[in-house]
Parts: sequence; C-alpha cells; structure tokens
Amino acid sequence: MSKTSKIVDQEISVLSSSKGGLVFLTLNDWALVADKAKRVRFKKGDPLVQRGKLSGGVFLLLKGKARVQILSQPGGRLIGPGEICGEMSFLEDTAASVNVTAEEELEAYHLDAATLQSLFELFPHLGSRFYHSLATNLSRRLREVIGGL
Repeated sequence: MSKTSKIVDQEISVLSSSKGGLVFLTLNDWALVADKAKRVRFKKGDPLVQRGKLSGGVFLLLKGKARVQILSQPGGRLIGPGEICGEMSFLEDTAASVNVTAEEELEAYHLDAATLQSLFELFPHLGSRFYHSLATNLSRRLREVIGGL
C-alpha cells in the first residue's frame, strides 16, 4: 500500500466515523468522494465560507477546527474533522448565511457543485445517501438552535 493510499484511508476513516458528518455514506461512497475531491488547506483566520457569497460547493473537514459564525449566536460554534460546511449554500444555490473561519491550520476536501452533480448522476445511490445525511445534519442543528423542542 502506498503512502498516498494510507493517507486517503486515514482520511476516509476520519470522515466515516464522525457523528456530525455524512453518516449514511458507505466506505465505497467515501472512496468515490475522496477520489474526486480537491484537497485544500487554510491558515488560522482564513475564511472557508463567507456570508453573502456562494460557497461554490461543500467542505469536508479532515484536520483542524473551524468556527461557524451565526448572527444569532455570539461566539458561534466549532466544527471539526469529519464535519461539513457550505452545505446550505450548496443545497439552495444561494449565498452563504454564515461565516466559517479556520480556528487553526485546517485541511479539508472541497467538492464543487459540478463535481457533486456528476457523482450523483453516475452513482444515484451515493446522491441519495449524501442528501439523507445532509437532511439529518440540518435537522439536528435546527433542534440545537430551538433548544431541543
């Protein structure tokens, strides 16, 4: 096994084991995602997502933490390895409603909308599991915001 494939296997392990991530994706789904994703790095303070701008896709955090700044929540919330950001802008094809900023050096996979759509056309079951995961995450986050009602 090459060093590159070991790294990808470790990253897939991080992504697939996260309780706040895309929980319905299979290991095969993750392999497809990792193959098509672009690896990106951010320095502390760099923006991943900017309020009022299109996110251009989604970010899947591999290493490091990012702060999601929500206007109604001073201080925001931290996200870490295995979690996703940019998904609301991606889903609605609209400008982002939050700022997401690297809290420390951060590595992520970036999947632009065109790449995701291409994957979903080729592998419809991947698309189904991806959207199911997003719906579950967004529902959980909404429950957190409204206080578990």
